[in-house]
Amino acid sequence: MTFTVSDIARAREQLGTHVVETPVWPWQGVFLKLELFQRGGSFKTRGALISTLGLEKAALAAGLTTVSAGSHAIAVAHAARVVGTTAKVVVPRTANRARIERCRTLGAEVELVEDIHAAFVRVREIETAEGRTFVHPFEGPAMALGGATLGLELARQVPDLDAVIVPIGGGGLCAGVSTALKLLRPACQVFGVEPTGADTMRRSLIAGRPQSLDRVATIADSLGAPRAEPYSFALCQRHLDDVVLVDDESIRRAMRLLFSDAKLVVEPAGAAALAALRGPLRERVQGKRVAVIVSGSNIDLATFSAHVGMTEGAQERA
Repeated sequence: MTFTVSDIARAREQLGTHVVETPVWPWQGVFLKLELFQRGGSFKTRGALISTLGLEKAALAAGLTTVSAGSHAIAVAHAARVVGTTAKVVVPRTANRARIERCRTLGAEVELVEDIHAAFVRVREIETAEGRTFVHPFEGPAMALGGATLGLELARQVPDLDAVIVPIGGGGLCAGVSTALKLLRPACQVFGVEPTGADTMRRSLIAGRPQSLDRVATIADSLGAPRAEPYSFALCQRHLDDVVLVDDESIRRAMRLLFSDAKLVVEPAGAAALAALRGPLRERVQGKRVAVIVSGSNIDLATFSAHVGMTEGAQERA
């Protein structure tokens, strides 16, 4: 199942003032789509709200649940507050502490588990035992439509784009953005970006079917989905022009550049698309009108400083 421009427009109308139209900022010859300024600190709020705004009374009474390294958990906690219900979120113990505390501040109950694989097992147990609605972090029409509303905004804000670079975790954002852009501007290239330690979508596209990872290893934990899922995979397979990989050091360098030159504090996932622009996609998009999606800012000062400091040290050693 795919969707139309009218479907995307209706989804954006449904979201209304619950989300903001994030700005586009011309910077160093490209356009930054500043989704880090979204409510909840990332694009995840769009899909989480589309998943929950239409829930019936019985579902609202039972509450919501999800699994996340943090940003989607924050989005679901925020959505629960908007629609007047409760949220129980399952988060790996290694998740950023500031994200965990943000979930609790928004009123969510947080369960900590060993890793992202255990989190998916536990969330299904909660769904079955408590009847809570599972708001998937990256799979299904609602999550893709959330990403598509971002694509719709971007296409209207910069109508003559030649290429857009999108970070990929599970693929919900990229599925939605790529679908919207190919509907609105078919000639626009859409490139997905994954960390080398979480290349689920690239492996899936090569194999021709969704693949899983035994281990996720990247500082960009918001992009650390352990597997691809059929719906998001199918849209990415249909609409993406390519997927490229970036390593953690290149992500740190991009974080440093966004901070030093653009005065933006972003989480590692939020810098992945810029890392690709300055690395594997540099020559392929040279001379083109390019947009880079800066997807989120859910990071605490200490962790951000550690990443930026590591980059600085690496540069000095080089």
